[in-house]
Amino acid sequence: MHHDIQKAFISFRIGVPLWLREERFAEVLARFDGHPGLTDEISFFTSETHPPLPLGEVVRRAEILQRRQAQAREHGYSAGVNVLATLGHHEENLPHALVGDYTYMTDLDGRTCRGSLCPQDERVQDYVREVYRLVAGSEPDFIWIDDDVRCMGHMPIRCGCFCDACLGRFAEESGQEHTRESLRAAFDAGSTAAKLAARKAWLAHNRQLLGRLFALIEETVHGVAPGLPLGFMTGDRFLEGYDFDTWAAVLAGAGGAEVRWRPGGGFYADEALSGLAGKSHDIGRQVSLLPATTVNVQSEIESFPYQRLQKAARTTALEAASHIAAGCTGAAFNVLSMYDEPLAEYEPLLAELQASRPFLDRLACSFGRLPPSGVFCAWGKDAFVTHNLAAGAWLAEGDAPLAIAHGQELLQLGLPAAYAPGAARLVTLAGDAPMGFDDATLLRMLSGGVLLDARALARLHERGFGALTGFAVERLLEVDCIEVLNGHPLNGPFAGRRRDGRQSFWKAPAAALLPLAPGAQALARLVDYAEAEVAACAMGVFENARGGRIGVAGYYPWTNLANLSKSTQIKRVVAWLCRETLPLYVESFHKVNAWARESAPGTITFGLTNASLDEARELTVMLRTTATAVRVVDRHCRETEVTASGAAGPYQRFVLPLLGPWEMILGRA
Repeated sequence: MHHDIQKAFISFRIGVPLWLREERFAEVLARFDGHPGLTDEISFFTSETHPPLPLGEVVRRAEILQRRQAQAREHGYSAGVNVLATLGHHEENLPHALVGDYTYMTDLDGRTCRGSLCPQDERVQDYVREVYRLVAGSEPDFIWIDDDVRCMGHMPIRCGCFCDACLGRFAEESGQEHTRESLRAAFDAGSTAAKLAARKAWLAHNRQLLGRLFALIEETVHGVAPGLPLGFMTGDRFLEGYDFDTWAAVLAGAGGAEVRWRPGGGFYADEALSGLAGKSHDIGRQVSLLPATTVNVQSEIESFPYQRLQKAARTTALEAASHIAAGCTGAAFNVLSMYDEPLAEYEPLLAELQASRPFLDRLACSFGRLPPSGVFCAWGKDAFVTHNLAAGAWLAEGDAPLAIAHGQELLQLGLPAAYAPGAARLVTLAGDAPMGFDDATLLRMLSGGVLLDARALARLHERGFGALTGFAVERLLEVDCIEVLNGHPLNGPFAGRRRDGRQSFWKAPAAALLPLAPGAQALARLVDYAEAEVAACAMGVFENARGGRIGVAGYYPWTNLANLSKSTQIKRVVAWLCRETLPLYVESFHKVNAWARESAPGTITFGLTNASLDEARELTVMLRTTATAVRVVDRHCRETEVTASGAAGPYQRFVLPLLGPWEMILGRA
């Protein structure tokens, strides 16, 4: 739990060119030694390219790694091995990769990725067993399994594995015999129920496929080095079935060895800083499934291909802090050169990360493994079954399903994020998301506070829950709609304010909503450019017979929320829907990402990031506490005490010190 954490878990991952030669590794150690406290651990990549290595090369490198790890320990660092790759990522450096009579990752068209192996193949299993036996024999303090252990992302095929052996195993598990062609039809055609069943069965198959591989690795490593900590690097692993809690238990083995986790995602450069918060939300989902016994959770901080100017030092430090706020307890920096070259150009980065270390320690100790509570953009292990559900083409290229990726603009209004249902004060359901949950889960959601879009509303009617929502979709309007706020208490002084999402630019249907019960109240209507009303209700709220409070937004529900009237309305609606149970929210008109923990009633620890290039002046936060003072710590660990300036219901109002562009603060009340 959080009180077991004395400081952040910080490590650096270094590539083969930085450790293969004695002289280059000596410079790496000198750089780290020159920045005391910068890192606790050094993790050595086994390869600089992504296909599996020939076993002879693994033998050679393991012998060198044994010496390098010993050298690192002499300098006071814990040292271990990062296996890249176990199965392989994609086709790269194939002339020097593993070759043999192996089954490669295969897609639904029968194409293969010659840089990625299928773990169903017994010869592949024999190879993996030998790799981990050799690595465990190099006397590491820990071993990391890299994120090539996955089913999606094996370029050029994207998704696997649909080889004949995998199809045969799927038939045994599910009782469904398929060719690749018939399996594609099962995923993409037929009734909604049939598609969902086939997709869920495949996710279950993938969970077991990877679970067996982790069992093989655990048995091999602990057969050589009993109790050796094992770690796994992940991203959002939806096609793999997101079975992180189960896999963590498998990696611990019968002896209950320490298991570490390295959640990650794609934020490699800072030209689009919104991606930083997006990655934090991805990471928050990943961490939410880990057991409390998994305490060492290091976010992946990666700047591939490690060109110094593509991500500022400040950005790199903030990224680590933001991911800790979302649920990690440390960071693994993969930010140094991938070449055998001097590291002088990285000196400013190392200095900034050393300076940020005390703040990261404060964050990790303050948050620990307590889950953040607030707005839960609902997802679950089966969430990916809703991808392209109506149109088919389940495994086609495309954006993440709306059911998963809808909440970022909502959250950056200063609403705190939650990633697990147990920490939810409000649930949001988007698109086809309801189809990924069972009836009991949906009923539980609808008995609390829920914010829906029109598609989710229609799906709830389809599932038989329409009476609990208070509204139905009357019709969809494709062009020229403008939202106008009604004279309703939740809209406050903003009655008559307009919001134009510009359907001609950002194509999205607007929903005319039909109230179904006397208690269903309209908050907004739709007009056209001649100011003629085209829908009397485009947003509304309702309290159902189970005490659930439901909000339905039919017009750009998850985007174009960043003007004063709409953002204020949204925060008021959210507060009403959840009966003022959010631990905090930003009352003022600022762009802020927020995370909050409640260690006891009224005791709130929070992190806020100013997600704007403007300074945040008069940043006003409402905290659900009776405390009338809050202590705020900036990134330099300077503390300020702020006294409440008033109260509103269960909340105290605090006006915080100026917060600079893309800076984070830690607070406690």
